Amino acid sequence: MKQTILGAGGSIGIELAKYLKEYTTDIRLVNRNPKKVNPTDTLCAADLTDRGSVFKAIEGSHITYVTIGFPYSVKMWSQLWVPFIQNVIDACLEYNSKLVFLDNVYAIGGNNVNHITESSPVSPTSTKGEIRSEVDRIILDSVANKNLQAIIARAPDFFGGTARDNSIPINLIYNNLVKGKKAQWFCNVNVIHTMGYVPDLAKGTALLGNTPDAYNQIWNLPCDPEKITGEAWIKLFAEAMGTKNKYMVLPNWLVKGMGIFIPVLKEVAEMNYQYDRDYYFDSTKFNRYFNFTPTPNAVAVKQAVEQIQKDR
Repeated sequence: MKQTILGAGGSIGIELAKYLKEYTTDIRLVNRNPKKVNPTDTLCAADLTDRGSVFKAIEGSHITYVTIGFPYSVKMWSQLWVPFIQNVIDACLEYNSKLVFLDNVYAIGGNNVNHITESSPVSPTSTKGEIRSEVDRIILDSVANKNLQAIIARAPDFFGGTARDNSIPINLIYNNLVKGKKAQWFCNVNVIHTMGYVPDLAKGTALLGNTPDAYNQIWNLPCDPEKITGEAWIKLFAEAMGTKNKYMVLPNWLVKGMGIFIPVLKEVAEMNYQYDRDYYFDSTKFNRYFNFTPTPNAVAVKQAVEQIQKDR
């Protein structure tokens, strides 16, 4: 049973390939320069912004996982996401492939992030959120009207595994503390902010994809249910690294101002509603259905730090 990962070179894609070997030895890894994760993996080099390449990548697949991350830019997202997901859906329908879409929670905005469940209302308050809500709408419409078999698997910010440049906590906390600098946090260090551990998110994605009854639903991927603040995250990293717990808070006005000189901060600024209030990601549905116990946050941070140090 061929299972294909589109965007296989990212941190979730790499970990997902490790867990999929529990279900099949026929795994196809797709990105511009794919590399084997398991000895039996097959590789498919492809430009996934090209419709023909998407069809070629999905052909023959029983399940297609989308873990791709386009450049973190409103301009790029506006150009790429909707045509890409439509091409993926068309190819899945053409080749009778199930679709598992790894999503974020950008489609949920404002105070609805205080407690995010699968039934939280679509309420984007950012341009990126509007784009992701349109992607979700296209998937759900195809499930309802075109007999697409699909799962939307949501994840919050994440760390662990091979996540480095695309991990906010690694960039804000680890990378600063390891240089003897103060850790950084956005907006308010005293509010709740859930983060996911890459191995748990990947394992959950593999489990969903290989559970027939899980299809045609939205699932929040497994995260530790502990309600933990930004300050507590910094403390966990400092303890795991054996360094002092010191930090500075970047207010939104400063992030916006720095965005003039640092483009990625300009892109982050519109997402700061996720940091100026409680942001709690609830995976009770997944945890109960699969009797799954997520890795405790303290253990996850310790393992993530050990992995980074091991890879240096």
